[in-house]
Formats: sequence, structure tokens, C-alpha cells
Amino acid sequence: MTTDLLFGVADFVATITLNRPAKLNALTPDMAAALIAAVSECNGSDAVRCVVITGAGEKAFSAGSDITTLDGYATPWDFRNRDDYCDALRACRKPVVAAVNGYALGGGLETAMAADIRIASTNARFAAPEIKLGWIGGGGMAAGLTYAAGPSNAAMMLLTGDMVSAEQALAWGIVSEVVAPDALTARAAEIAATIASRAPIAAETAKLNLRASHIMPWDKAIEYERDLQAICFATEDAKEGRAAFAEKRAPVFRRR
Repeated sequence: MTTDLLFGVADFVATITLNRPAKLNALTPDMAAALIAAVSECNGSDAVRCVVITGAGEKAFSAGSDITTLDGYATPWDFRNRDDYCDALRACRKPVVAAVNGYALGGGLETAMAADIRIASTNARFAAPEIKLGWIGGGGMAAGLTYAAGPSNAAMMLLTGDMVSAEQALAWGIVSEVVAPDALTARAAEIAATIASRAPIAAETAKLNLRASHIMPWDKAIEYERDLQAICFATEDAKEGRAAFAEKRAPVFRRR
């Protein structure tokens, strides 16, 4: 583990903080390994129902990979098969909320796009600047931007490398909300707490269903949704939800 990535759990919400503010929270291989470990802990813990990922400090969510570490791979094949922090976050089975403060650049933008919900502060700035340095993103940049913002807007970002404001990101669908910088942490926590109060298995299967809807044909996506619904309906939590509704009380979910 490394102090450059902080991890904690409270009230069913895990918080992952990229903690290298002096370097705009640029990620190193050690931070990638720590993020993989944190996601693994979240996946295996009934004490985690939602995850918030954010960056320390006021300047950046993350500026992506630390460029000074990129020449440390022995071969291009080693670079291609590196432990990727975006892959790690996409592997999280629990819903993930990204709280984006300041710059989200390159791999930092890809990290945010790997979350299920993105909230930005008014000072957030988004960019895919790799083209300015001679390469392109490799952590899901094109796929994430195209799905969220549409092909033309994704192309604008990928081909120019220029920054997009928080307001433009909101208009394009890259983020769900824009709030004042001093309200970002509380708003992300509020969303995470709401998700954590819902039936956990239902939330996890809803996430599976959303991912499947990206790639499945229409009829198969609906069929898969119905399968997931049947699984949820058979859980103890669903039985508790029906009982609570009948008894006009708040349900107590146990992820069973």
C-alpha cells in the first residue's frame, strides 16, 4: 500500500482518495496497485455498498498517469499489459461515484469515466491531452467519451486535446451535476449514502444491467434485465422490501 492513495469505509460507503496533490494526483504504478487492492476489498465486503473516488487538494482530481514513470516499462508489450487503474475501477461491482475537483486529464478523465456517476465542481476541467504528446489514451477514453458525450463531442476532445469546462461537460453528459467547490464532497457523500440505503444486491445488479445495455442487442439486453430482475426478486432483501411496503415502514436490507 502507499500513502499516495487513501482508503476508508464508513456507513457502507468506501472512499478512495488519490492523495498526491503536489503532483496533481498523477498516478504511479504503486497507486495503481493500491487502487486494485482497494477495489478488491470493496468487492469482497458486505460493509461496502457504494464507493466514492476523489482527488486530494483543490487543483486536481487527477492528471492521469505520472509521465515520468511511463519509460520504466521494458517493452511496449509490458506497457500494454500493465496493471491499469481504470480497469481496476471498472471491475468494482459496487456503484462508484466520482467527485471531480479541478483537473481531470488523460488517465484522470478515464478514471472519472470508469465511475458510474460523476459529479463535478465548477472549477473542474476535463481533457484528453495525450494527442498533444504523441499518443492516445488507453484506459477506455474513446469508449467512455463516445458513450457519454456522443461521437462528435468525443472526437472534439480526442482530436484537439483541449480542455472542456465543467459546464460544457454537463451539457455533453460527461457529468451529472456541477456544484460549488465547497459543496462537492458533501454532494458526493449524499448521493453515495442514498445508494447505500437501497437494496445492495439490487444496486449491484442494476450496475450489471447498465453495463450490459452498452453492448448487448436490444432484445438480449431486455432478456438479460429480466433475468437479473428474477434474481433480485428471489433475495431476502426483496422479500424485506415487500414486507416493509406492506407494513408502511423503512426496509432493513442485509445484502442477502
